[in-house]
Amino acid sequence: MADSNKGRKLETLDRGLVAVKTVEGIYLSWRLFITEFTDAEFIIYRDQQPIHKQTNTENTNYLDRNGKIDSVYNIEVKQGDYTEMSKEASVLEQNYFDIPMDKPEDGVTPDGKTYTYSANDLSIGDVTGDGRYEIFVKWYPSNAKDNAHDGYTGNTLIDCYTLEGERLWRIDLGVNIRSGAHYTQFLVYDFDGDGIAELICKTADGTVDGLGQIIGDKQKDYRNKKGFIHEGDEFLTLFDGETGAALDTIPYKPDRGEPGSWGDYDGNRIDRYLGGVAYLDGENASAIVCRGYYTRAVIVSYDVIDKKLVERWVIDSEHDEPKLAGQGAHSLSVADVDGDGFDEIVYGSAVIDHDGTLLYSTGFGHGDALHVGDFDLDNPGLEIFMTHEESPHEHGFEIHDAKTGKVLFSIPSPSEDIGRGVAADIDPRYKGAQLWGYAPEGHHRIEETESFYTTKGKVVDGPVLPANFVIWWDGDLGREIVDHEFNPEIEAGVGTIYKWNWEKGTQDLLLRAEGTLSNNGTKGNPNLQADLFGDWREEVIWRLEDSSALRVYMTTDYSPHRLYALMHDSQYRVAIAWQNVAYNQPPHPSFYIGFDEEYMKIPIPRVQLIERK
Repeated sequence: MADSNKGRKLETLDRGLVAVKTVEGIYLSWRLFITEFTDAEFIIYRDQQPIHKQTNTENTNYLDRNGKIDSVYNIEVKQGDYTEMSKEASVLEQNYFDIPMDKPEDGVTPDGKTYTYSANDLSIGDVTGDGRYEIFVKWYPSNAKDNAHDGYTGNTLIDCYTLEGERLWRIDLGVNIRSGAHYTQFLVYDFDGDGIAELICKTADGTVDGLGQIIGDKQKDYRNKKGFIHEGDEFLTLFDGETGAALDTIPYKPDRGEPGSWGDYDGNRIDRYLGGVAYLDGENASAIVCRGYYTRAVIVSYDVIDKKLVERWVIDSEHDEPKLAGQGAHSLSVADVDGDGFDEIVYGSAVIDHDGTLLYSTGFGHGDALHVGDFDLDNPGLEIFMTHEESPHEHGFEIHDAKTGKVLFSIPSPSEDIGRGVAADIDPRYKGAQLWGYAPEGHHRIEETESFYTTKGKVVDGPVLPANFVIWWDGDLGREIVDHEFNPEIEAGVGTIYKWNWEKGTQDLLLRAEGTLSNNGTKGNPNLQADLFGDWREEVIWRLEDSSALRVYMTTDYSPHRLYALMHDSQYRVAIAWQNVAYNQPPHPSFYIGFDEEYMKIPIPRVQLIERK
């Protein structure tokens, strides 16, 4: 086992400087690395001339009231005797830019039906070693299916693009990987610590890698007349992030086995997959590959060694730990819940320790929404907030201690699946995070007049709040609400960001992303939300209406708060890797960020910033 005192291996990023024209001048924002948090200062250059100095206690955004649209900016960092000048940044005319894409051509299924493509979930990783993220795009056919529905689907494709829109490669998963939210979970991360991200996902006979090489037998087509795939080889493949080449392909573990052990015989619950990334040894990133959660659940961890997938451990509810059965959610989370320096896998109502053993199970069962963070400031460590599907349920909406499973607050669900739920600090009147959620039909858990609960169970009256994503967007330390203007005719909507107005009890619109569309139906997910560049606040990506490009939005609100890049908090960073999994959930860091500043204890753990080898 690696020595966790060496610190976790994280990406070496560039300064991430952005410059945006606003009505008041040119807004600048740049990264603060975790290794610079206590002592780095910055000098801002406009057109190669110094114009301002930020001390080692100040923030990393600035408004240049004398800047012009044709100005060019650099940031120089000074840390002791060390100095470095950033790459230059030209000024954007608005607070977004587009990444053009090569939209796949339409296709036709064996029953003669035409389908189109749209850009669906994204991930990010540095595949060139320049400190900038590339964008991984999962292309979704218009006939993608939930596992419960029959019918043929088009192929799932995965592209990799630079931020300028250069396509580096395309992977076609082929006809033997069905398209839908539960089938393809793609993991992008630097698994072997060489400074270049890899891609890991499930493949099958006929998958074509980024170099055009075919995995398995290209002649095989295992689809039955209902479009399901109940037979045939199943693989797990490691792909090179720079070229898309398949580096290693192994049998997918576990195989289908006895279909009924997964919960049914019609191809639904047997094909429920999850995935994630975790620092199981406290230093290196491991891939987490999963199958099943309604009944049988199997979780396997892999390391990447010499460009090969090497199994670390496996836990199977059927053979190893029956208390794991039936506890998984439609996503998972990863966090060091017991503070030992090693990550655990939060598999819904169960937590798997870093060594592949069961830490505990609450026994509360399956659910749709799952959040892990420091939400209850009176409870030491992290908490897990989850909503549950089974009803009636004593703990249908609950928050519990992440280390022990002890319930801190819960309410019952008498008759309905609570299909949405969010935990975030959006209101400074109440200590810590607020919790809210509702049933799939759209009405609130208890009463339509309730906005949210505190972590102590106090009910706050107001309008029903969207319960999809939350984001750090404006200048304060609270989070804002990411949503969409849903159009049922197209099963998508224009992306939006709202601010909870606690004084009026209303939502204030901060951003309406005209010309964009959300993902995943009523869930209203953005393609991706992450701290991609600039200071610690988050960017959000939505697809254009025709999926010809991705539109990347960034804030231009001034913030006085100095925080290092969220991507240098490993819990947040791996959350970006699993954000695309099944029912997408927003990322949370390992520490509290919010209105109660006296409770903000920003950790500065030892890390290893890896450069390209």
